Formats: sequence, structure tokens, C-alpha cells
Amino acid sequence: MFTGTCTPKLDDKGRFFLPAEYRGELGAGMVITRQHERCLVIWPTEAFRANVEAQIQTMSPPEVRTYQRMVASAASNKAADSQGRVTIPPELREYAGLAKDLAVVGSYDHVEVWDLVAWKNFLAENEGTFAGDGQRRAG
Repeated sequence: MFTGTCTPKLDDKGRFFLPAEYRGELGAGMVITRQHERCLVIWPTEAFRANVEAQIQTMSPPEVRTYQRMVASAASNKAADSQGRVTIPPELREYAGLAKDLAVVGSYDHVEVWDLVAWKNFLAENEGTFAGDGQRRAG
């Protein structure tokens, strides 16, 4: 399971250090592709297919084609190098607006990669609603 957030830097070659606690589950290989909200998603290779198949089962035919095209056309099979670095292809860096500062966010069965400013903006826009929802359920 992937949890937590870290803030690595993207180097000039488009690489970042994968958090050590994620390397075990992603060591056998990973797939990086587009995600909603202009971030990237990293799936363990074996989980990528299962996730895509699960998503497709809930969609209508036009949605399936769009989803498949958007996800598969950008998907890149990767492995961390001996130092634990992962290279993000240029087209994915552009899609997510990644320049230097990243937020690498554990999201249970996958990892998301955000531009750090975009991540902070997402949190600022959503934390109040999230906190309020939690209070309503608890009360």
C-alpha cells in the first residue's frame, strides 16, 4: 500500500528519486501515465491492467474509447535505476506541468506525481470541504 507524501526534485534529465518505501512494490516494474487533474499516476505493472479493466467495466462505449486512448497512448513502462531514480518522459512532464519541485503522493494502490504548486493548490481547494465532511460524519 502506498501512503504519505514526499517532495523530491526533478533533475535536468527528467528523473526523481522514488521514495524508498515505494521501491519494494514498484521494483518489479511500473507504468506511468496520465491521471485526472493534470497529475501522473504510477501503477505497479501487474496492477495497471487490473485497474484499466476495472475502470472500463463502469463506462459506456464512447467513454471506454476515450479513456483507453488517453491512458494507453501516454503509458510508459519503467523501472527505477540502481539509485532508485525514475525517468518521466517529456510528454508526461509537459502534461502534468512538472518543472522542478514535485509532490509524490501515495494513494493506496498507486502513486500520484504532481507539480508541487499544483498539489498545494489542490489541497487548499479541497481540505476545507474534506475536513467539514469528516466532522459531519463523526457528529
